[in-house]
Amino acid sequence: MNNNYILGCIDGASLTAAVCDYSAWLAGKIAAPVKLLHNLEHRPQAPLADLSGSIGLGSQEELLEELIKVEQHRNRLLMEKGKLMLDAARQRVEAEGVSDIEAWQRNGSLQETLVEHEEDIRVLVMGVRGDEHREGQLGAHLETVIRALHKPVLVVNKAFTAPKRVMLAYDGQDAARKALDMMINSAIFKDIPCDLVYVGEERLGEDLLLEASSLLTKANIQHTTVCLQGRGDEVLCQYQIDNDIDMTVMGAYSHHPLRNMLLGSFTAKMLQKNRQPLLLLR
Repeated sequence: MNNNYILGCIDGASLTAAVCDYSAWLAGKIAAPVKLLHNLEHRPQAPLADLSGSIGLGSQEELLEELIKVEQHRNRLLMEKGKLMLDAARQRVEAEGVSDIEAWQRNGSLQETLVEHEEDIRVLVMGVRGDEHREGQLGAHLETVIRALHKPVLVVNKAFTAPKRVMLAYDGQDAARKALDMMINSAIFKDIPCDLVYVGEERLGEDLLLEASSLLTKANIQHTTVCLQGRGDEVLCQYQIDNDIDMTVMGAYSHHPLRNMLLGSFTAKMLQKNRQPLLLLR
């Protein structure tokens, strides 16, 4: 497979179909191959030695051997389940017209797997949460992965619809400028109208929006500029609802860790509240 592929992470949860569909959409936009990853995370369990302490004498060794066999059988079943999921995901992506597809199963830490192959990832696609999480909760690995990678991460939270209008949340910081660069240079957004939105002090916002708008104009990207006041996550999410925004593009985790600890992460709040997919860049 070529370098710079779209990597879709699937786990069999209800958002797996959306991950496949958005991966296929991106692949069609930028003529990139798709790689589908099912990662088997090592789940912490009670050590066998700890279990043996409650078994007692006599049949201890026999029972320990049986426990080992059960665990090995469980792992085999999980691998087979993953392979079936990958086969179904491949067929779904292929049905959308993508021919260059690879299915990939790995064991171990998802974050380590992604960081190891970061150079080859063009865009990572993940679901916002698994089926075991409630509405508003984030997937166990989502924030860790976004913080670890310096590649675009598309977080999906709903069934696929082809984006007809996108919002670029812009504050002039490095991550936001990276998002602006992607908007300008990527074929993904060439024919999609963009709402360039700043939340904050009006005078500063006007200067930042003027600068960013001139770059979008040079790239022939149809756009409007909007300066809003209020709490960033609430204002942006409401704007997205009121204006039928299909996807939000923004920088991620650009504030100082101490500020995030005291006030809460703006990126996490957007992930929790936003009703449409978020394309994040660090």
